[in-house]
Amino acid sequence: MPTFGYHGRYLRIDASTGGRESVEFDPAVLREYLGGVGLAAWLLTRECPTGIDPLAPANPIAFVFSPLVGTPLTTSAKFAVAAKSPLTERFCDALASSRFALAGKRTGFDAITIREACTSPSILLIDEGDVRFEPAGEIWGRTIPEAEKDLADEFGPEWAFAVIGPAGENQVRYATISHEGRHAGRGGLGAILGSKQIKAVGVKGNIRTPVADPAGVVAAAKALSVKSFGPATAKYRELGTVSNLLVFNRLNALPTRNFTAGQFDGADAISGEALAAAHKVVRSSCAGCTIGCEHGYALGSASVRLEYESLFALGPLCGISDRDTILRAAKRCDELGLDTISAGATVAFAMECGERGLLKNPMLRFGRGDTLLTLLDQIVRGVGLGVLLADGTRRAALTIGGDAPTFAPHVKGLEIPGYEPRALQAMALGFAVGSRGADHNRSGAYEADFSAATDRLKGDERSAALAVETEDRAALIDSLILCKFLRGVFDDLYAESAELLRLVTGWDVTAAELRATAKRIVDAKKAFNVREGWTPAEDTLPERFLSEGLPAGTAPGASLPRERLRAMIAAYYKERGWNVDGTLPESSAEDRG
Repeated sequence: MPTFGYHGRYLRIDASTGGRESVEFDPAVLREYLGGVGLAAWLLTRECPTGIDPLAPANPIAFVFSPLVGTPLTTSAKFAVAAKSPLTERFCDALASSRFALAGKRTGFDAITIREACTSPSILLIDEGDVRFEPAGEIWGRTIPEAEKDLADEFGPEWAFAVIGPAGENQVRYATISHEGRHAGRGGLGAILGSKQIKAVGVKGNIRTPVADPAGVVAAAKALSVKSFGPATAKYRELGTVSNLLVFNRLNALPTRNFTAGQFDGADAISGEALAAAHKVVRSSCAGCTIGCEHGYALGSASVRLEYESLFALGPLCGISDRDTILRAAKRCDELGLDTISAGATVAFAMECGERGLLKNPMLRFGRGDTLLTLLDQIVRGVGLGVLLADGTRRAALTIGGDAPTFAPHVKGLEIPGYEPRALQAMALGFAVGSRGADHNRSGAYEADFSAATDRLKGDERSAALAVETEDRAALIDSLILCKFLRGVFDDLYAESAELLRLVTGWDVTAAELRATAKRIVDAKKAFNVREGWTPAEDTLPERFLSEGLPAGTAPGASLPRERLRAMIAAYYKERGWNVDGTLPESSAEDRG
């Protein structure tokens, strides 16, 4: 009998032939890796050929569900997408909340992997055990909203589609996969679907998974819903994550003009409060969510969803303080299928290159909204400077040469999100060691910076243990899968997650077991990277952050000496039980099977 909460199998699809194969999971694997990001790491280790070019046909992409998907537990309607990233050439996973997760799991599989490529632009349709490809026709080339409307008109509302935009079709290395206005955004997974000539993946089905204790799950869902609407999530409902902007600005931690400053003099004009006052706000929720964090801002007749990361990257990072420009840029990224963090960071990097004379273009100046909007279109169309910038800051810097690599804002090729590392030094450590690259969603080390546990301007060995703890919590949440906005409602994440899993699966799982599971998942992602060529030199930050303090008057004492970061990284490896060079001991490899 399959384990409760699971189908016990995954679907392997060959896009070149249309072939499909149902592959059974060992029940022990499901318990050891859960679902979502954890199960994706296990799958890719086995499905992905060592050393594969991420944009080669044989590079697989995996859509992975979890045991909680399909239950009434709030925020559990999420799916993971994972592959070897075309941006970083390392393990990459991205999450999105939508009906796609619910419909995908009802196909009767816990995961779907796609290998090889179609001979022409296509739509992949998975209806339970039936797999077929249809010509994309004129849908190829459409923006994401246009494509979603065309697909709904052609196939009907019972289908749920994960879609790429022109950025994915043209294999921009930070293209997204989207559904219902939500995005699996980081690392360029949309480019992988584009390389396979798959415009959209459609799923539908009626195969449900029973749970071990139906009444217990319903009771737990009601209790969690009540907690999810309490004070721990209040800020997400009121202003959303854009409320972070003024807080970070006060702390001198708001990345500004490509990380040349930690404060932005135009912050008040683009704050959450200013946006709410100037643009009518529409609030909504993801599928199966009771929090309601999504805030849409009026732009003409349209509504533009805006989070802090998009606001920072398309605003202060580029030196832009015009609200309409930022909203237009965010809307364009969503339509074209661009990760807003990488897009904004790449444009900001180009602006600094222009101001330094490394790129000879008078448009490349901080504060120019017309430049931002023009470059977004050029990146997707592959014209002008867009050809260079479509590859991200790491590759662009190497092409430009000179000292450009010293201030290209990335770790392992992934552009740095909206946290100034010199002013938040536990987060600096989290960025440096992250398996996905510079990442605020796979490491919550900023929580340590904002606590009394450590000095955010003087990272030390205490930061390592705190960074490990937040990384492990993220790995568990991303594998269950639940929304991280729920993290504050749990008194004991591991114990309460164990109880949820017991109700769904019937396992006698404990908090201690889930702690070990979280560590195993982090280790699995690291092992994949080591296999793909990772070296200790990758666990670092750009030279700018290790040789320059922030400008005088912005964050006194905010410098991050190279030796300090190295000491924190060494302490992190020790805390994880890894070898001194950051590789995993043999015992860990054996534990991963």
